[in-house]
Amino acid sequence: MDISQLNTSALGGNEVRSPQQTPIPDSTGQSIPISQSETAANPPQDLPVEPESKSGKQMKSLFWRQEVKWLQTLKRHSRLLIAVIDAASLNLKFANDYFLQLADLSPAIFEEVSYQSLLAIFSPEDQAALQERYWRHLLNAILHYRYQAADLIDERLLDEPVVITFPDSTQGQRRQVELRLQSDRFDIKTLASAVEIQLDACWSAAPDKQQVMAQLLNSASPLSQLSRTLQPDDYQVEGVLLLEGMDVTNREVAKTLIQLLVGRESVLQPRKFNRANGLMKALFRAQDSLILSSESDQTTLFMGLDKPEWDVHLYSVQNLHNSLFFQAADRNQVLNIPDLCLESLTDCEKTILAAGVRSLLIIPLVMKSTARGSESRQLLGLVGLTSDRPYAFDSNDCSKASTLIPALTAAMRHMGQDRFTNIHPSVRWRFEQETERRSWGLAPEPIVFTDVYPLYGISDIRGSSNERNRAIQADLLTQFHLGLAVIEAVCQAQDNAFARQFRLDLLAQIEQLQDGITVDAEVTMMRYLQTNLETHFDYFGQCSPTAQSAVETYRTACDNEQKCVYAARAVYDRTINQINSLLRATWNRRQQEMQTITRHYCDVEATDGIDHMIYAGQSIDPQFSEFHLRSLRYEQLRAVCNCARVAFGLKERCNTDMEITHLVLVQDSTVDISHDENTERLFDVRGAHDTRYEIVKKRIDKAMDAQSRERITQPGMLTLVYSTAEEWEEYSHYFRYLQREGWIAAEIECGMVEPLQGVTGLKFSRVRILPGTKG
Repeated sequence: MDISQLNTSALGGNEVRSPQQTPIPDSTGQSIPISQSETAANPPQDLPVEPESKSGKQMKSLFWRQEVKWLQTLKRHSRLLIAVIDAASLNLKFANDYFLQLADLSPAIFEEVSYQSLLAIFSPEDQAALQERYWRHLLNAILHYRYQAADLIDERLLDEPVVITFPDSTQGQRRQVELRLQSDRFDIKTLASAVEIQLDACWSAAPDKQQVMAQLLNSASPLSQLSRTLQPDDYQVEGVLLLEGMDVTNREVAKTLIQLLVGRESVLQPRKFNRANGLMKALFRAQDSLILSSESDQTTLFMGLDKPEWDVHLYSVQNLHNSLFFQAADRNQVLNIPDLCLESLTDCEKTILAAGVRSLLIIPLVMKSTARGSESRQLLGLVGLTSDRPYAFDSNDCSKASTLIPALTAAMRHMGQDRFTNIHPSVRWRFEQETERRSWGLAPEPIVFTDVYPLYGISDIRGSSNERNRAIQADLLTQFHLGLAVIEAVCQAQDNAFARQFRLDLLAQIEQLQDGITVDAEVTMMRYLQTNLETHFDYFGQCSPTAQSAVETYRTACDNEQKCVYAARAVYDRTINQINSLLRATWNRRQQEMQTITRHYCDVEATDGIDHMIYAGQSIDPQFSEFHLRSLRYEQLRAVCNCARVAFGLKERCNTDMEITHLVLVQDSTVDISHDENTERLFDVRGAHDTRYEIVKKRIDKAMDAQSRERITQPGMLTLVYSTAEEWEEYSHYFRYLQREGWIAAEIECGMVEPLQGVTGLKFSRVRILPGTKG
């Protein structure tokens, strides 16, 4: 029955068929016109013939009109795929518009389409799966014909769906459809005697469902052999097969994506990542995606993930505290930003907006852990889906994103274990190559970059150790005085000789702390209080209300993560973090400019100040040249000067006496660096000569002037350490350029470095950095 020929005015058609002209399908699926005269002349034999009233005709006419409308609506607008196949010819008898659209068939010719030609649009795997489903229904019909028993094949096998791919040309993408075959009106008319003989060989009597299923599951059984030799000439069929389907593209894409994310291999394997990224964008109709990772006090934004080289942007964690990303992380739920133009943006989000992004879907990846009975959360990173259209994502996308969180979290954790989150973009390609090799089962190869030039520099917080010691001393004195208040309250409540002696011990410890602290005082003094004082608090609290109050005061002061008085040290930590954040943010801005000179590896560590380690050479950037090296060295000096200028205002801004010193170490010879998976460091230098450079790096910031016996580094000054006259000749030009640009003063101090352990002959030049606004 071709419903496409039925038109109704309600659905925009120009004609409505009368009920007398409307065709209906018979039991074989053929269209038979029904007329009033035929109905009256050939009534059903079991019903009496009665004259039809005028009102009856009107009701029948109304019924037919409504049915036509329903059928037309089903054909044109249903999002299910529906097709009817003639059992005898295996030609397509009916298909709704959505089926025709996905199968790329014309409504005018679809009745000429055979089942075999329909199969041809699918892959060989999908064809085999559909044929196997058809065979199940055919065998069930044969068994029903032979033994007059229904459903000898389990309904679950007959109703089992198959997911196949339709090459949807209208939307430019493949659609995944879950199809089911229904055979309620599919029957065998005749069966060859040879087939009946083969069936008799399967069972001596009519089988039951269990016996049939036992042979079906055995590939060597007579029934399985019959199924492999059965030919179309062995049977005749009648009726129709109903093909029903549902578009499950999103479900299958999500399923495939999850399998990729939770696989054993790292998702950062190039082919795997590209596929996963493509699936993510397809699932959410996104133009692009991004990753935000955070480590220590630095956040890295990766954009352009479909490019060979990702776009990398660095920000301090402090600058992102009010960002949309931190909102998503704090709520630990997917956050949909309909239009970035309507939000108050941080520098990070302004970067995203500048890239043309209007809509943003943020997926936080948080790992929960339970330690010592308390639950904590660790932010592994955030994944973002982007669109250049505002209001591109909806609540359905948020729901889909939420289902992906466990798999994305597992993938991000895997990435962290693989240390890929720490790999600098300039050398990531080599690690991805090695990951690809290992995914093919090849033996590991060392990751080495040969003949690279090292550029090392440090901005050190002078006096940080003394400042921390003072903070430790202040906190310990406060805690010991709180402990003393407890024991004095106990002594007032009862006459106890041991308590009086313990009070004297505490007074002696306080007097010792007032004179100064030793290196191990922070640990030993805390252990002393825990062992000798805090362990008796339950008893002390029972001695008197005053003692109970003193115990509560002590416990309140220690009610923090450190489980001790940590007020002065907290101020110190905040000050150090603030200084480090300012220095690192300044360096990171300059580092982005330095990467435009030549691609190079740069590692930055922050402790009491920041130090940077740069490696550059042709093994990292094949275009590297002598000009790039000189440009990079000069830009390194400018960046250190920029950090120094930021540091000038730190004493007032952070209310501290600590000052910043700056040093650059020169080495004109190259080194080889390699990655050792058994160490925390990403790269180590190779060879005895290269090791000398590492020794100097570790000791040079404490080096002394051989003549004056004072530190070669001084607050507000840039110190250059080198070995040869050739190195100074090159860097003297850079100093002249810095003077010309107004970075440094004209007067340069020079001297010899006091011999370090195993290293002699080092020289230094020192110059004052000028305040200014350049940067």
